[in-house]
Amino acid sequence: MASVLLLGLLVMTCLCMGTSLAESPDPAYDENYEILWGGNRASSLDGGKEIQLSMDNSSGSGFGSKLDYGSGFFKMRIKLHSNTSNHDELDFEFLGNKQGRPIILQTNIFINGEGNREQRIKLWFDPFADFHTYGILWNPYQLAFFVDETPIRVFANKTSMGISYPTQPMQILASIWNGEDWATDGGKTKTNWTYAPFKAHYQGFDVQGCSSTSPSCSSDGLWWNASKYRRLSDSQMGAYEKVKKNYMTYNYCTDRSSMHPFSSISSLLYIYTPDLTQINATADHLNCAK
Repeated sequence: MASVLLLGLLVMTCLCMGTSLAESPDPAYDENYEILWGGNRASSLDGGKEIQLSMDNSSGSGFGSKLDYGSGFFKMRIKLHSNTSNHDELDFEFLGNKQGRPIILQTNIFINGEGNREQRIKLWFDPFADFHTYGILWNPYQLAFFVDETPIRVFANKTSMGISYPTQPMQILASIWNGEDWATDGGKTKTNWTYAPFKAHYQGFDVQGCSSTSPSCSSDGLWWNASKYRRLSDSQMGAYEKVKKNYMTYNYCTDRSSMHPFSSISSLLYIYTPDLTQINATADHLNCAK
């Protein structure tokens, strides 16, 4: 089964990328995607140019790409609707919140089935008011998460230093589901079903990625693998630092809780522990410098 790249009450979307430099005509939804679950809770609008996902107290819904991908730059436009195994996975997750409190955007990275790399930011706009573009650049050099072309997270490929990096084929998925057990106040605040059905709208179904069946997903001939996309530009780095300073509310890199798998562990673990999980956790923090 393919790994997942998620982007999207908990609204979740994975591995979705795109480019502002080479915009393509937006195809109809069913050219690259198909409904995966939820039946009539997923509906096509505006001649297939928009998909609405909804969730009631019996089920959520979701759609996914018809192909798996091995690299690319993927994006999708999302608007929230206000009612008052062993795999790699890249997530955008919109965490529901109490009325009047901001929606939190969480990103996470799973490598070989191991996640716990959460980062959370407050958005600088109202995600209910209009569509915004959420994208992920995935190439052999870096993972970069974007919101409206602003980088909000970077995870560099540092496999040469012993840090795992996503390499397994991934499918694009988008869904809405009930995350009340953990998403709001650590699970203390439950979903208010009197406001159901909850809805989220998606647009922008163009896919610019390398099919996982291709042997050349790491080729420099693919635009997203070119040298200019191997690190953030100076202007992008400045915008990224601003996001971290002004909008980040949680970062696993600085979570020193003993319960967190990637809590800040002394580098002495490299010498003294035979526990590979702990070694990987320590090495993973080398990426927190980004």
